[in-house]
Amino acid sequence: MADAPSARVISPPGGVASAEWLAGGSGGADRLARLLPAALRGMAAGTAERGGPVPAGGPAAVAAALVQSAAGLPRHGVGAEQALEELSALLAAGSADPADPACAAHLHCPPLAVSVAADAVASALNPSMDSWDQAPVASEIEREFTTGIARLCYPDAARPDAVITSGGTESNLLGLLLARESAVTRPVCGANSHHSVARAAWLLGLPAPVVVPCVDDRMVPSALAEALAPLGAQAVVVATAGTTNTGRIDPLPEIAEICRRTGARLHVDAAYGGLALCSETLRSRVAGLELADSVALDLHKFGWQPVAAGVFAAREETDLQALTVRAEYLNADDDTEAGLPDLLGRSLRTSRRPDAFRMAVTLRALGTSGIGALVERCCANASGVHTMVDDHPALRSWGAPELSTVVFRPMTADELPGTAGDDLVAQVRRTLLEDGTAVIGRGALPTGPDGEAQLWLKLTLLHPHAQPADYRALLDAVATVAADLRTSVTRESPVAS
Repeated sequence: MADAPSARVISPPGGVASAEWLAGGSGGADRLARLLPAALRGMAAGTAERGGPVPAGGPAAVAAALVQSAAGLPRHGVGAEQALEELSALLAAGSADPADPACAAHLHCPPLAVSVAADAVASALNPSMDSWDQAPVASEIEREFTTGIARLCYPDAARPDAVITSGGTESNLLGLLLARESAVTRPVCGANSHHSVARAAWLLGLPAPVVVPCVDDRMVPSALAEALAPLGAQAVVVATAGTTNTGRIDPLPEIAEICRRTGARLHVDAAYGGLALCSETLRSRVAGLELADSVALDLHKFGWQPVAAGVFAAREETDLQALTVRAEYLNADDDTEAGLPDLLGRSLRTSRRPDAFRMAVTLRALGTSGIGALVERCCANASGVHTMVDDHPALRSWGAPELSTVVFRPMTADELPGTAGDDLVAQVRRTLLEDGTAVIGRGALPTGPDGEAQLWLKLTLLHPHAQPADYRALLDAVATVAADLRTSVTRESPVAS
């Protein structure tokens, strides 16, 4: 047998500008080490310039800053160091920073530094997860990680499996796709479900979902049973473990029992709440997850990963065979028969990043117990902030949090007639955003005196190191802005008073 060829070491020829350096290969780590300080200097300068959770001035100010920077497609480059420092500063100065406690509108987490560092290595080596010869060890790391996640969701199943997705939207699409491939034709979901469920049905050519009523933002089991009576095994039920608006968790054991009784398939959108499985204290809140046929998880929520970090788990690995596809240049039959793993059937996408690598690094660093502890902190923060809202003379709470979402409303909004109160709530949010003071969310919930929807503010607390006291100034700011706007409305419209 001939000796294996030695690895060729190709160094940049003399005079090659740093903008043309390669991140991989021999010397790649050293080349990155020389460039990263410029990017980090720019990031630090931009963060200091912003000085808060979000740039002040709204879209016009951000667009003007971009124009002033002369970023775009220049004919002649400025070099790697200058480009990195300038545009990193621009990005940091003009970003909403989820590492600031006052940036709490969305399920948008501050990523852990260990995950970001791991992502830099993955980006430099650039495995493409569509064939084994492009990602030899990355594919094995992904397989080990997804096997662990599948076991986390289905500890008692014989052969569960999981695949990496771009997030909850793709995972919900997979849930309905696998149902369709099992001859299930009718989606059923709660009024609290994520918009991606209806979109997935549309993309797959399925009928629009049957929508089941909710109370307290949770699906009503008796209403589900009534909806399933004429459908039976034709239906796939999509339940939610952590709604976008309130963080509520559907009664999963009851829903699973109804599905078992009627023959319906069950998919649980646990993109928000699923990682409560890592906490001994909180896992009971998602009891029943293991009874689902499939589960959507999202580690760029409770998981503290950069986007994207979705996982789709199936109780039966055979369900995932529906994703099988052949492309001779990626997974030829003779290659797979010879033992090369088939990666193409592990995703709806072809080229994709090794997102599992940074997730695996994070779980190795913290363990599931460490992730569970961070989830517990965020949920404890939400309970503490909810108590502060209850005690605040100018705010009222929608209800105690189940996960880490706090929903509340300024009392001044309730003093206005008709839709004027909702208009004030919306203005409070936009005022704080445009001032650069805070990024808070909004949600329409059926809580009015006649059951009509009212607009509420929400804080989605994903900062694992914050304390309830860190949000006191934000609550006061909401109350102050609401009072100022109420005064303005009264002056402009005496009828409103």
